Amino acid sequence: MTLASNGQTAIIRTERGLTIAGTRITLYDVMDYVSAQYPAKFIGSLFDLTEEQIDAALSYIDGHRAEVEAEYQVVLKEAKELRQYYEEQNRERVARIGTLPPPPGLEAACEKLQASKARHQSQP
Repeated sequence: MTLASNGQTAIIRTERGLTIAGTRITLYDVMDYVSAQYPAKFIGSLFDLTEEQIDAALSYIDGHRAEVEAEYQVVLKEAKELRQYYEEQNRERVARIGTLPPPPGLEAACEKLQASKARHQSQP
């Protein structure tokens, strides 16, 4: 389940799932960029990974594509369910906050923001 690189484990399973050793970055974090065909160098720099770490992650994904993809789909489903749950839980609160007056001293900035939102919403 792990990939060895220079005698050290590069991909480990943690409570968060398949993780790049020495980081909190999961392979599922990397999968969006892999699926969108971003270059390895870009993905590595985005997550501040060494060349060896990103190579190990991409090699593991390639070598265990079905397993990683299946777990990735579960992660996406759980994230969607969690997002929907919190949106539902916070719907009233967000609506109530939207009716509050702007904080003192920020009235002009809030008016400018509302005008910008109105312009963007009216554009086709």
